[in-house]
Amino acid sequence: MSSVLDRIEAVEPKTRALLYVHDRGELLDEASAIDAARSSGDPLGPIAGVPVVIKDNIATKGIPTTAASRILSRFAPPYDATAVERLRAAGGVIVGKANMDEFAMGSSNENSAFVAARNPWDLARVPGGSSGGSAAAVAAGEAVLSLGSDTGGSVRQPSGFCGVVGVKPTYGRVSRYGLIAFASSLDQIGPVSRDVEGAAALLGAVAGEDPRDSTTGVEPVPDYLSELEGGCSGFTLGVPEEYFSEGLSPDVESAVRGAIDVLAAAGANVRSISLPHAEHGISAYYVVADAEASSNLARYDGIKYDQRACGHRDLFDTYCATRSEGFGREVKRRIMLGTYALSAGYRDEWYLKAQKVRALIAADFARAFDEVDAVVGPTSPTRAFEVGARIDDPIQMYLADVYTTHANLAGIAAISVPCDPGDGGLPVGFQIMVDKFQESAMFRIARAYERAAGLGRGVPEL
Repeated sequence: MSSVLDRIEAVEPKTRALLYVHDRGELLDEASAIDAARSSGDPLGPIAGVPVVIKDNIATKGIPTTAASRILSRFAPPYDATAVERLRAAGGVIVGKANMDEFAMGSSNENSAFVAARNPWDLARVPGGSSGGSAAAVAAGEAVLSLGSDTGGSVRQPSGFCGVVGVKPTYGRVSRYGLIAFASSLDQIGPVSRDVEGAAALLGAVAGEDPRDSTTGVEPVPDYLSELEGGCSGFTLGVPEEYFSEGLSPDVESAVRGAIDVLAAAGANVRSISLPHAEHGISAYYVVADAEASSNLARYDGIKYDQRACGHRDLFDTYCATRSEGFGREVKRRIMLGTYALSAGYRDEWYLKAQKVRALIAADFARAFDEVDAVVGPTSPTRAFEVGARIDDPIQMYLADVYTTHANLAGIAAISVPCDPGDGGLPVGFQIMVDKFQESAMFRIARAYERAAGLGRGVPEL
């Protein structure tokens, strides 16, 4: 705990990965109590004493939870999210709240209303988003583990950019109770860690059925750690033709194909597959996600929550002024797009059609998993891009998620693990996707790659 707090003090002015850091004295007292319990032989949780940061859209009792938005700038929830309750019960110690794109809407962390986080491997580049602070904090040594949220790649894409491990669990594997909603049918809380073992331990601690979230699955949570070291021999990996086409950076393709070769040499069977509707994924995702965001964010009207514009004559003017002042540009853009997609005369043309495409993408994966155990490919089409390079070009920004949205649309599990750092030391993410509730197989394959590749990364000097 001391080393993490010292590291935060040293590098946080550069990374801006955290929006809130808890009191140092209280954290050291909590760590000391866990040391004393360990010395006494008391039973401890699986992550007892591990310093963890929580993405700032996950409710933490009495601790600011702003979703990196001005409209919630002073909000401190009166309760913990289920994932936070379970993390505390497992012994994890919450160091602070991680920076993010406002309401999880973005792929670079530049949409934070407070400050843009930076990539610890190159401070001129973005850490990715929307869980950019979660990934940057772990990569920079400001935390050992982190919880983020993944709606269309928001854990995996920044993990790929920052050279850490990020997991999007099966939809329903982790309770969404206490997660500030962006797109309710897509959102999922997931772990970030420096290695596969840490991610497996954290997911095991927070996963499971929750009566407060009716979308959680009833499937028992396996002991992911006990099954981690089984290797990948006998697994069949599918490589989608559609993931290696126009738009993929040649150096990223080379790194990812190299990772696939490593798994093949470790005993996995590799075969080419097709996901014929993959090209429509990014379009379907942004219609569905923005439509749900339009509905979910209607609650922030200046009456129920934190910020309220003052001096207005009636309720309507108060609503308009509060939302105009409180929401940033990207959030406003997505609310407008989503409202349009749901409006009279356009709902069938846009929202209903996007849901039909979503069903086709899910069917593509279902067919693939009849033949293969996992689908593998790049996490992102490029390495981390420079700060400011895409902030005024939303189409290029959205394309950073071109390979990650499919897992959310289909509701399956996926992990990003770092592969060949290559050019300039900037990481590349290698994505492994598996069928629903098959996280044990996903972790085994990812761990087998991690072991065979031997690509452990140090902490950046900053």
